[in-house]
Amino acid sequence: MNDYPKTARLMQRGADFLGSETAILCGAMSWVSERNLVSAISNAGGFGVIACGAMTPELLETEIAETQKLTDKPFGVNLITMHPQLFDLIEVCDKAGVSHVVLAGGIPPKGSVEAIKGGDHPAKVICFAPTLALAKKLLRSGADALVIEGMEAGGHIGPVSTSVLAQEMLPELAEDHLIFVAGGIGRGQAMAGYLEMGAAGVQLGTRFACASESIAHPDFKKAFFRASARDAIASVQVDPRLPVIPVRALKNKGTEAFTAKQREVAAILDREDIAMNEAQLQIEHYWAGALRRAVIDGDVENGSLMAGQSVGMLKEEEPVAVIIDKLMAQSEEALTRR
Repeated sequence: MNDYPKTARLMQRGADFLGSETAILCGAMSWVSERNLVSAISNAGGFGVIACGAMTPELLETEIAETQKLTDKPFGVNLITMHPQLFDLIEVCDKAGVSHVVLAGGIPPKGSVEAIKGGDHPAKVICFAPTLALAKKLLRSGADALVIEGMEAGGHIGPVSTSVLAQEMLPELAEDHLIFVAGGIGRGQAMAGYLEMGAAGVQLGTRFACASESIAHPDFKKAFFRASARDAIASVQVDPRLPVIPVRALKNKGTEAFTAKQREVAAILDREDIAMNEAQLQIEHYWAGALRRAVIDGDVENGSLMAGQSVGMLKEEEPVAVIIDKLMAQSEEALTRR
């Protein structure tokens, strides 16, 4: 950080909050953001985040313990708000002494924020805020920091671009609150711009997905290296009664299969054989399986290749430490030039 004083000064608040050297978070990517990548990012001065996804409490407990064996630096755990065992997962994080819990996938259910902050080992709460009104509500409800993520991101996305969200929300919130910007960030020059606007730090996912320490299958990584920005497309919602959050991924047979899966679940809804929340959980479980096929098994045709539009900037596998250093150097160069 001493080599990048201008960048360090702008992200000092975020770094202090995270307990890390830099205020660069890694977005939680199911099957990718596990012990190896998470610990590597925290050890390199960033802030790794375990993607709990559809894990059981027992699996999460093991993943946290294994990550703690690989790093003594802080890291977070990302929990999906619609997980049926959310409060059990919160308890697992508390017992393990996890310092930060990220709540994603919707408005935190009643009592969840309080449970995270009021356990034996109180943790900081980070929430995602897709609108200014919801951002203010989350902050009033106890969120310690927010991530505003634009539609350029990979995985589940909202309808508004990162640049617009940043212009709308940072001037309103950044002076008094910790706001991290995410979505489509692939280079340090963009990071510098958001820091100058008042962001406490940034979150990147796609940039780290193909790091040397990522356990993603070589064929998964090759698909990323071949892709351009326009190859990362958002899924289409086929039934307005099934409010599925769009997902950005590289187009393949898997994206077509998801459209068919939505039709299948909508038909079950028609017959009233399933409740809406169960229907949405089926969709989430589909994504978990499709991601595993691509990330772990290397089935890049039928699995899900979740990627942000910054994927076109990825050309080679690099160690996490090199990625973070490049981001910091690019940011410092941009800030110095200005």
